[in-house]
Amino acid sequence: MLRRLIPLAALACGCAIAQTVPVPAQPPVHIDQAAPYLNDLSERTFKFFWDTANPANGLVPDRFPTPSFSSIAAVGFGLTAYPIGVERGYVTRAAARARVLTTLRFFRNAPQGKAAQGMSGYKGFFYHFLDMKTGARSSNSELSTVDTALLLGGVLYVQSYFDGADADEREIRRLADDIYRRVDWRWAQNHGPAISHGWNPEHGMLPYDWRGYSEAMLVYVLALGSPTHAVGTDAWAAWTEHYDKTWGKQYGQEYLAFAPHFGHQYSQVWIDTRKIQDKYMKGRGIDYFENSRRASYAQQAYAVANPMACKGYGQNMWGVTASDGPADTVIADGAIQRKFYSYAGRGMGGAATYDDCTIAPTGAAASIAFAPEISIAAIVDMRNRYGDQIYGQYGFLDAFNPTFDFDTKLANGRRVAGFGWVDTDYLGIDQGPILAMIENYRDDMVWRTMRKNPYLKAGLLKAGFRGGWLDGAR
Repeated sequence: MLRRLIPLAALACGCAIAQTVPVPAQPPVHIDQAAPYLNDLSERTFKFFWDTANPANGLVPDRFPTPSFSSIAAVGFGLTAYPIGVERGYVTRAAARARVLTTLRFFRNAPQGKAAQGMSGYKGFFYHFLDMKTGARSSNSELSTVDTALLLGGVLYVQSYFDGADADEREIRRLADDIYRRVDWRWAQNHGPAISHGWNPEHGMLPYDWRGYSEAMLVYVLALGSPTHAVGTDAWAAWTEHYDKTWGKQYGQEYLAFAPHFGHQYSQVWIDTRKIQDKYMKGRGIDYFENSRRASYAQQAYAVANPMACKGYGQNMWGVTASDGPADTVIADGAIQRKFYSYAGRGMGGAATYDDCTIAPTGAAASIAFAPEISIAAIVDMRNRYGDQIYGQYGFLDAFNPTFDFDTKLANGRRVAGFGWVDTDYLGIDQGPILAMIENYRDDMVWRTMRKNPYLKAGLLKAGFRGGWLDGAR
């Protein structure tokens, strides 16, 4: 059963909540109206992973139907999807177990080494993109710490979900252990305690480290929780020491900001941050869940204010995040010179944060666990108003842009006269959060399962989190 649509601010933290200016929202969609939309979206989005993954190795494509390499982050979301399919009755437990075993066996046995070609990873990390058939490094991509963490989110999730005594489920748990324990997080600390974005065999460590609030929370939690190559608690301090630079008030909300909305979603697909706090959030009087709720309301208020004068933006049309876009070009739109992008890390904040009027449904839909009262209204309105253009076999296509109604060369997608631009692809890293967060909204499924995982708990405790479901944990 779906949870009742109630304001979630009161659920977020047991401490004194810092006050924010409320953002007006229309009355929530009635639960009986919402259920068919969520049920259909959930099943279609699940089928994206089930249908498009390579059954021989479990690799999930970065995008579909455009032919592409595999994204290891999309594999992590796929692994998270399969148990959801079991619980929802889309597939049997036996079928999901077989798909998970195929995937974990591949990653456990995939070649690791310094060679630039023919390897899937090095030091336990994996390349951002892998060839769908061979599983070897694709497109000269980097060895990615954050994408490896998103893969591991799925790996540890299936480890905790498949808890049966039969041989296959025992093997799942053992393979997950092998994959996680092999990751050498200390090796990735190239500049002191902070963790690097990654490495490539041509040039070595990438010049940037994960510092300041972003989707990398999961990187540090898993690095701290490792039983073999754990980083010290100074790594969490290095990551959070720049938080004050992005804490502030935007569009009626006071919160820790990150412009593309996925930064407020990805790590919390697996980490239940309700009522648990690290030192920084305790000092602010909230938790990360409440922070993401506020970020969602700020996104909605930004769309209502619509400083870029984008077509379509409004109370139920919000969610600026990393996504596909129409083209890399500058076009005169009346008196306005608009700069558009193909794929970009779009964020709330205008031209400086790559907002080019492109709406990604995952921005609002994957916020359903934080702010269902505005997220569900957006899901329903997007489907009702634009469903013929943006909703298909696997749910919402990645993005659309009603402002881009220009007859010019496109980087991807298609132009629909009188509507604007719409993507023709689904992206795994945007599909995954939609499916997982719908389940976290319904009954805490992913969060509830991950609360049992000893590695996740260990990482959170070492990061200084206390309270809530962590009370009594060691």
